Amino acid sequence: MNRLTPVFFLALVTACASRGAITSADSQPGSDYAGPPGSGPDGGGVGSGATVTDPTEPVYPTAHPRIYLGANAARLKTSLAAHGPAATRFQRTVDAWIGGADLWGFQVWNAALAGQLTGLPRYCTAAVASVDAQVTAAEAAVAAGGVPVVAGDSYLDVGDDLGDLALTYDWCFDQVTAPQKTRWLAYADQAIANVWDHDHATWGGRAAPWSGWATDDPGDNYYYSFLRATMLVGLATKGEDPKADRWLDQFRTTKIEGELQPSFTADLVGGGSREGTGYGVAMKRLWELYDIWQATTGETLATQTLQTRASMMSFIHQTLPTLDRVAPTGDQSRDSTASFFDYHRQYLAELVALFPTDALASRAAYLLAHCSVPQMSQPFMAAYDFLYAPTVTPQPLTGMNTAYYAPGIGELYARSGWDTHATWVNLVAGPYTQSHAHQDQGALMLYKDGWLAYDAVIDSQSGLRQETSAHGLVRIDRGGAPIQQVASTTSKLVGLQQGPGWLYASADLTPAYAGDAAIGKVQRELVYLMPDVVVVYDRVTSDAATQQTWQLASPVRPAISGTSATFTTSGHALHVQRLAPAGATASAFAYTDDASGDFKGGFRLDETVAGGDLRYLHVLSIDGTATSATAQGDSGVTIVLADGRTAVVTFQRDTAGASLTLAGATTVLGAIVAPLAE
Repeated sequence: MNRLTPVFFLALVTACASRGAITSADSQPGSDYAGPPGSGPDGGGVGSGATVTDPTEPVYPTAHPRIYLGANAARLKTSLAAHGPAATRFQRTVDAWIGGADLWGFQVWNAALAGQLTGLPRYCTAAVASVDAQVTAAEAAVAAGGVPVVAGDSYLDVGDDLGDLALTYDWCFDQVTAPQKTRWLAYADQAIANVWDHDHATWGGRAAPWSGWATDDPGDNYYYSFLRATMLVGLATKGEDPKADRWLDQFRTTKIEGELQPSFTADLVGGGSREGTGYGVAMKRLWELYDIWQATTGETLATQTLQTRASMMSFIHQTLPTLDRVAPTGDQSRDSTASFFDYHRQYLAELVALFPTDALASRAAYLLAHCSVPQMSQPFMAAYDFLYAPTVTPQPLTGMNTAYYAPGIGELYARSGWDTHATWVNLVAGPYTQSHAHQDQGALMLYKDGWLAYDAVIDSQSGLRQETSAHGLVRIDRGGAPIQQVASTTSKLVGLQQGPGWLYASADLTPAYAGDAAIGKVQRELVYLMPDVVVVYDRVTSDAATQQTWQLASPVRPAISGTSATFTTSGHALHVQRLAPAGATASAFAYTDDASGDFKGGFRLDETVAGGDLRYLHVLSIDGTATSATAQGDSGVTIVLADGRTAVVTFQRDTAGASLTLAGATTVLGAIVAPLAE
């Protein structure tokens, strides 16, 4: 099933473009499919990784429709009867599909839902016919000695395909014939058995093993597709399919309780996804499963880890002040610019629905109401505006802390305020453990009405530029090539403090190089003086055979004058003043000159020096907010600010730590990660 079009190259937001090591998958005895027979709640804080328990046990409905509608049918029917905009768009989209419109990405369950809510047979007739065509095609492929489409791309689409089957089976139960039910379930059972027992997978009695990619990795986007197929088929067929209880146990006990919850509690403190913001938005599929499960069984899964609620917080901070894009961390294969899209809207709307009485949900509702996608832009996404129509009163983002640290994904965000013209700063320092993550440990990005310093992936055509040369960090070359940051490593934020008008962070990035003999130390510290000055200090030690380059990526070419460089874009000027090392050579690199031919624009400021034990001290200021910066050796600077204040920032030369004197008050900044207020 080829789901790619020239317009949506694309929805690879839930696909895997590059794959890392594969670990062992769960093993279960598989059934043998041979074709047709005979041939939402309050959450806790985000600071800790503690599990929040919910004593409610699941209660499984016995009468169709079982899934979701028991708790939601009345609300949705009322919305349809009132002809609200979201309900009308939903029904018009389904009508267009029934009428033969080629709607990219349309999911058959939309028609089954319309059938249940309206009582009009034509909707279920179309849904049943479509699912039966899926099963018939699978039977034909197996009969011909092959495997069905559902097995393609490591079973990536099994959640969508079997989700359509399960929801149509449940919501259109009376219109599915007994022979169809038998065939559908034989096909679904085999597909699910194959997913979880990849070594022993079979089709038509023939061995069809596959890699088992991500079957034991709750942090990978594929995992949520596998969960969707397993959960929905189990819920739809309990008491009618002998394997349904097995699928429910696999979903709830083996995978959610035994694997996902421990993993998220340990690894995703602070929310978000280690795959970055591109592939990480696939967690919307997980939020949807939480919602469906709760509406169906009464059991709350969303609060079993703090990661779910914390993801609402991290997403708000990942969204840039202009509310039209998100931080471009990790692969961005669907859209390299990381512009706000329907998937982001669904992600956040589902979280609001899961935590409707949480004060944070009202902030998220404000973002949804004021972002650049106030309603779904694509027909295939119309159902989610209908399902998650606003019920929470929006509250402005003002009043929230302007800084947030998500240690599980290693992201620090800070901004000068919550207005759309605020300055936004991002520092990366944490785990590098997913194949869609980048070699960006230590990377710095700045935004004000547009990108001043960014991730060069934005100007790539593939959205997959992972190498160190694409990010704002200190690059270390050996033999003319960058020394790579190594997967399965974890850099650390060792210092984090916030005060009135300032933020301090200290990161040890040395672990990212996995003990490479040429590298002794890579550390980055910054002091953000709000609103528009960032002092950056780097300690880098590498052997004499290497070359070090302090680099900053931007959409525009820097104007270089001696030890200063200026990027002018988006109506602002970012001034970069180098105070140390004195002997570095500054130059501008155009990404269009990259040998890959993948870049369509973008530039990089390079300040290059021979390897050794070096210190880099830079003052970055926007629109002249630092009127002067005077060095105190290679580790300190006195800055006169345009508002009349004077700041003195002095870093310890060899170990993490600094001091800040601002408006006459001195603060010692040490190796302590202080919790940030919410």
